[in-house]
Amino acid sequence: MRIAMIGTGYVGLVSGACFSEFGVDVVCVDKDADKIARLNEGQLPIFEPGLEDIVESNEDSDRLSFTTDLAAAVDGADAVFIAVGTPSRCGDGHADLSYVYAAAAEIAAAMNGYTVVVTKSTVPVGTGDEVERIIREARPDAEFDVVSNPEFLREGSAINDFMRPDRVVIGTASERAREVMRQVYRPLYLIETPIIFTSRPTAELIKYAANTFLATKITFINEIADLCERMGADVQDVARGIGLDGRIGAKFLHAGPGYGGSCFPKDTLALVRTAQSAESPMRIVETVVEINDARKKRMAGKVIEACGGSLAGKTVAVLGLTFKPNTDDMRDSPSLEIVPALQAAGARVRAFDPVGIEEAKKLLDGIEWCENAYDAATGADAVAIITEWNEFRVLDFMRLIKLMKSPVMVDFRNIYNPDEMAEAGFRYSCVGRPSAPPR
Repeated sequence: MRIAMIGTGYVGLVSGACFSEFGVDVVCVDKDADKIARLNEGQLPIFEPGLEDIVESNEDSDRLSFTTDLAAAVDGADAVFIAVGTPSRCGDGHADLSYVYAAAAEIAAAMNGYTVVVTKSTVPVGTGDEVERIIREARPDAEFDVVSNPEFLREGSAINDFMRPDRVVIGTASERAREVMRQVYRPLYLIETPIIFTSRPTAELIKYAANTFLATKITFINEIADLCERMGADVQDVARGIGLDGRIGAKFLHAGPGYGGSCFPKDTLALVRTAQSAESPMRIVETVVEINDARKKRMAGKVIEACGGSLAGKTVAVLGLTFKPNTDDMRDSPSLEIVPALQAAGARVRAFDPVGIEEAKKLLDGIEWCENAYDAATGADAVAIITEWNEFRVLDFMRLIKLMKSPVMVDFRNIYNPDEMAEAGFRYSCVGRPSAPPR
């Protein structure tokens, strides 16, 4: 079995590496010659736990390779996966499918023999039809099928998500294509992974529906957190109380500064635009998008309030910049709204992130970059925890207090206990839970 993976971004690189771990011969393709050169030298463009080892071992075994030559990679491949970016289109919020369609045209020119063309990128309903039209128009005599196979990878745990997924979704009406996909995913059959075969439009919609539902859960618990703050209730206890209901579930009921990342923001917006175009508007999702955008913008107010109503001339230590732990991804991270707002309020910002600083430097200006959490806290009037990296869960409170100008902590991820923080001497503020004055 031989496959080509078009695109070496997050989805393409992780998927290609994991397929090669399954024993499949994989050629990953990208137009960025510098990226391919770095990959061939063992330098990964993303941070993902465990990925470097898988890439290295499968390159050594000659099952995984990287090239800029799409034609050579596609020629003779049993399946060609399109895993290029689909960012929000400037101006209207629709998914930008130009990279998908360009890849389809190049695949059409390079196909040789029966080929299954698989859209791995997150694409709106109907994209597979257009990919099929592009290829058929270019190669009327070609033998091929277009399949939808959305990814469900969580950044920071993507290897396990690929190797031991909750489900695999495959959209096609062709039994021939189904058989090829069964062979591609054969190792997962052996561990009895649920494989859902459905129509192509249904598979495309499943991906958007899944991400949108999870984004809605996050937004719901964030609004409950706001109410808890007004009523003196504890959002973590509320989340636990409702999450134990099997119909609801505990996952994605963690209050915070709003969702970010490479998927939820663009996918919720793309689904809204798709639904509007189909004259079947999704009011709930529209509201989720509006609430989340507004939430991230006002989170800096928590730091201002904790510092007595003004940040003029004060220093804030920001711990964590990426949208979640175990990734260097800064896309739509709450920090991109919170940090500039702190600076606009007059604060000097000292920041640290375990792996995201280089990416953050491309997007944030005027920050003093620090070596660790304690370096960032030195001379600070307040510490703000934006990303819940594990190393921020075990901070030495006495060391922090000695380094800080004043013992103020704003915990946007609720990783500490308010009573314990008060006992340690902090003025502690969190999300959706009563704060406790220092003792």
